Amino acid sequence: MKAAPKTPWNPARLDMRAFAQAGAQLAMDEPLTQFDRLRAEVSPGADQAGWMVSWIAQGELRPGARGAEPSVWLHLQAQAQLPLACQRCLAPVPVALVVDRWFRFVNDEATAAAEDEDSEEDVLALEPRPNLRELIEDELLMELPLVPMHETCPQPVVMAVGAVDGVADAGEPPRKNPFAELAKLKK
Repeated sequence: MKAAPKTPWNPARLDMRAFAQAGAQLAMDEPLTQFDRLRAEVSPGADQAGWMVSWIAQGELRPGARGAEPSVWLHLQAQAQLPLACQRCLAPVPVALVVDRWFRFVNDEATAAAEDEDSEEDVLALEPRPNLRELIEDELLMELPLVPMHETCPQPVVMAVGAVDGVADAGEPPRKNPFAELAKLKK
């Protein structure tokens, strides 16, 4: 995807009803630096230059039930690849995040809260006008793995404190078992 040309649609405060009525579409490639909360998840020390978030938002009106006014819908697709910290070796591991979601919009927050529990789709309010970048960032954050890891770490993982390749430091005397003294007292 390429950066979108000038458009009458403001992703920071999108008029969802007009966007859906027009059947409009926004598509952008934006640098990771535009998404502060996502950037906070990146592995410390990882180069963030060149990492992009690509997204497409498509508005749609669907007929309402039995003569009701049409429903406002948004189809959101987003993808990003982030260098997260591997939980085994702590080196950066690229993790692909993909979002493909539909959202239905209702008039206000109270209606959205009431209908969201009973609906299979996500229900959001038309007002205040939604910020597409924040919605995209929320959805990508929910796609983060609980424990990012390499399939096979690029470097051997040290499993014990003070040990390298299973050998204790040569200058350190062997550790005494603290329970050995207790065993002597028990006799």
